[in-house]
Amino acid sequence: MIHANPADWWRARKLDDGVTHIDEPHIREFYRCNVWHVRGRDRDMLVDSGMGVVSLRDLVPLVTERPLEAVASHTHFDHIGCHHEFPCRSCHGAEAHLLRAPTRENTFADTYVTDDIFTTLPPAPYSSAHYAVPAAPATRLLWDGDVIDLGDRHFEVIHTPGHSPGGIALWESATGILFSGDIVYDGELIESTDPREQAQYAASMERLLRLPVRIVHGGHFPSYSGDRHREIILGWLRGKGL
Repeated sequence: MIHANPADWWRARKLDDGVTHIDEPHIREFYRCNVWHVRGRDRDMLVDSGMGVVSLRDLVPLVTERPLEAVASHTHFDHIGCHHEFPCRSCHGAEAHLLRAPTRENTFADTYVTDDIFTTLPPAPYSSAHYAVPAAPATRLLWDGDVIDLGDRHFEVIHTPGHSPGGIALWESATGILFSGDIVYDGELIESTDPREQAQYAASMERLLRLPVRIVHGGHFPSYSGDRHREIILGWLRGKGL
C-alpha cells in the first residue's frame, strides 16, 4: 500500500450553524473519526481531533485562527490523536488519566490499528505496529451539566457512559445541535458485553432521546436529522427489549 501526501490527509467542509466537518479520508469509514469545528463569538471549539498521524494544526489553518478549546468526546485513539497540539484541552474527569497517559492498550489502538483500516497509508515513515497517541493532559475537567461557553454559544456537557466511562455529548439548546460522540451515530455502534456498561449505554440512549434534537453530528458517519436520531434510538431500545 502506498503512503499518502501529508497535504492530502485532511479535508474540511463547511456546514450550517458555524460548524465545519473535518476528517481523514484515507481512513476507512467505519474507523474514520469526525472532527467538528464550531465557530463562536469569543472563541472556537474543536470536538475530537482524529488519529494524530498528520498534524491537524499544520494542515488545517481553520483550527489556529482564533482561541480554541479542544474537547475530547472520549479518549479512544481515533478521537484524541492531535489533542496534544492544542494548549486548551478538556475531557470528562473519568477519562482524564487516559488523556494524560495514553497507551496502545487503553486507547484501543492495539486492537484496531492495522494497515487494513486505511485505504492509503499515512505519510512515511508511519508504521501501524508503532502507532501511539501522544500524551495531552487535560487543562480542564468536564462534568455532567458543565457548559462550554463560546461567548454567543453555549454547549451543555452530557455525560454518556456506555461506549466509554467518560464519554460525553455536547448539547446546544438554542439551535438543537447535538455532538453525540460515539454513544450514537447512524452506523454500527460499538457496545460492551459487560452488564454494567450495557445498563449505562441504555440510560445514556434514553437520556439523549428526551432532547428536542434538530441535527446530530456524531463521532462517525454522516450527520442526520432529529427525526432520524429518534428513529435510531427507539430502534436500538426496542432491540434490547426496553
